[in-house]
Amino acid sequence: MEEILLVDKDDNEIGFEEKMKAHEEGGKLHRAFSIFIFNSKGEMLLQLRSKKKYHFGDLWTNTCCSHQRKGEILEQSVHRRLQEEFGFDTGVKEVYKFIYKSTDENSGLTEHEYDHVFIGTFDGEPKPNPEEIDEYKWVILEELEKDVKEHPENYTPWFKIILDKVTDYFKS
Repeated sequence: MEEILLVDKDDNEIGFEEKMKAHEEGGKLHRAFSIFIFNSKGEMLLQLRSKKKYHFGDLWTNTCCSHQRKGEILEQSVHRRLQEEFGFDTGVKEVYKFIYKSTDENSGLTEHEYDHVFIGTFDGEPKPNPEEIDEYKWVILEELEKDVKEHPENYTPWFKIILDKVTDYFKS
């Protein structure tokens, strides 16, 4: 049973909850992170979330995202999860944080997250975990921004919220 960290609106720790329970009944605010990896050509690494995911499956999203577990510091969680999902690790920098809430119509589960956003670079060959990721691709930012505007239904809610800020940061 995986327990994740519950927080208040100021990101202060207030307790722990079993991961699935934290997403039920409208969701409890919990600490999360989203990682955006770019290569030296300026392309962003995206993943198509597995259809088997408990929520928001079969949608395109940022490189990696997850939750801080009980007993971990945030940085440990970030590097653990990047390795678990994509089979590599790299240096990352926190660039942004925000709160959002979104309910998956298919599962009825709700993400209510205090999300810490990290950016890093990687030029190797990802090794995606098939339990987590159905497909991956490197995408040119301009093409990605256009596709998100034309087909927002193909992307996770948090990705659409974060994309402009990450793109601005990366381009600066």
